[in-house]
Amino acid sequence: MFFKTIDFSKYSSIRIGQPTEVLMLEKGDAIPEDRYLIGGANNLLVSPAPPPLMMLSKDFAYLLKEDGLLEIGAAMPTGRIVSYTKKQNIAGFEFCSKLPGTLGGMLAMNAGVKEYEIFNILHSIKINGTWIKKEKIPYGYRFATLNGIATAARFEIQKGFNQNLLNTLLNLRSNQPHNPSAGSAFKNPEDDYAGRLIEAVGLKGVKKGKMQWSEVHANFLVNLGGGTFQDAKYLIELAKDKIYETFQITLKEEIKIL
Repeated sequence: MFFKTIDFSKYSSIRIGQPTEVLMLEKGDAIPEDRYLIGGANNLLVSPAPPPLMMLSKDFAYLLKEDGLLEIGAAMPTGRIVSYTKKQNIAGFEFCSKLPGTLGGMLAMNAGVKEYEIFNILHSIKINGTWIKKEKIPYGYRFATLNGIATAARFEIQKGFNQNLLNTLLNLRSNQPHNPSAGSAFKNPEDDYAGRLIEAVGLKGVKKGKMQWSEVHANFLVNLGGGTFQDAKYLIELAKDKIYETFQITLKEEIKIL
């Protein structure tokens, strides 16, 4: 293991944060219990005083086919997963093209697009060095209880990469803002949409400093350039308060606040 300084104002997708010392884990390292594991920082809002952080090194960015299973290291970027499965004509991973970050982040929150979720195609996860079948892991809409650090996952290989599905999912990006963001700020409540609720209480397009509820998609909190943690947090709490007051619905963050 070794330490690496990461500037989250450049590394995180929302472009908020500061240079922070992060512990990089290599294969064979004992996993510390007093640090928070991060991946591609695509759904992170890093505060001025985050907890001690760690990250999987490139040792955990690999793909391996064996005995009808595809094993993928948790540090593997989703873009490389899609490229590999397309080249190998493996089905099921098309939706990953819509999701930035790494496999580890997808596993931690059962990431997905529409009805496509990573747990739908999952066989097992290596957690704290032990392979655990999907059926033994509690999971649901945008959550998974891993109870440890995931370093790899296995998937049953199904042939037939679907380029039409890939194109359809990529087209969904047309309603997403191009400004830096951390993706969807809130999980959709049951039978409703967080974006609709944010718009309904009049917050679509509302700014605080250089942070804004996007005018393109209301559930995206975007950085207009030089946005701060404090302003982002203010808008998140404002949306939660207004939506609860109006609809008695408690929104839950999809973005991880550290």
